[in-house]
Amino acid sequence: MNEHHVTMAANGRIVVPSQIRSNLGMEKGGGFVMTVDESGTIHLEPLRNVIARVQDEVRGYIPDDVDLVDDLSAQRRKEAADE
Repeated sequence: MNEHHVTMAANGRIVVPSQIRSNLGMEKGGGFVMTVDESGTIHLEPLRNVIARVQDEVRGYIPDDVDLVDDLSAQRRKEAADE
């Protein structure tokens, strides 16, 4: 584990060291999810990672023979034809 000492500014901002930003592909304006666990430890995770993890979890509930895109497209076409 890489450990870095950081300091919080008066306005509450903490700077993520450039080496960490570079290694993790963090970009200016990027989205992040911050969580605090039971022990008070702060976790900062790029939003793209959170989205990918949730997508993987949801895939587990969808049968292999189901194509949600095709099903939604067919439903939309039917609704449009019924109007």
